[in-house]
Amino acid sequence: MEVKLEYLGDKKFEAKTSKSSFILDCKEITPVEYFASGMIGCTGIDLVMFAQKDGYEVRDYSVKAEIVRNEGVPYKFNEVHIIYNFKGDFEEIKAKRYILASLESYCTTVNSIRDGVKVFYTIIYNDKTIANKEAIFSGYSQNKEAVIEDGFGGACCS
Repeated sequence: MEVKLEYLGDKKFEAKTSKSSFILDCKEITPVEYFASGMIGCTGIDLVMFAQKDGYEVRDYSVKAEIVRNEGVPYKFNEVHIIYNFKGDFEEIKAKRYILASLESYCTTVNSIRDGVKVFYTIIYNDKTIANKEAIFSGYSQNKEAVIEDGFGGACCS
């Protein structure tokens, strides 16, 4: 993957990827906010794709992150709490399985930070809280990597 930025002046960049381009306006949205949005967008689309693969539709869906950062420079993420709120016509266990597949295997951005950041999730499914600030599996050993196979084949962010 290659991403290129060209400075346009006035704290704006044009970001170019192999698929498209967009403007980063750092006066309006900080690069950290873009990163956080990309992170929840990555895990957010996984849920939709996993459900579609099983023949289901996700409705009334929102995802947000509450992020705790260092108080001094660098203002690194210390804790990320991702809150999913959606409706569907599938079992609660599937809803949780879809989220965990994303967080523990497929979402590139979450998996890029989770060894150094505490990641928690909450799932509100059909107006019922089925997981409340639960921690994900983190901290792979340097000598071995966990392999979590769930059959989705890497739906997001490849």
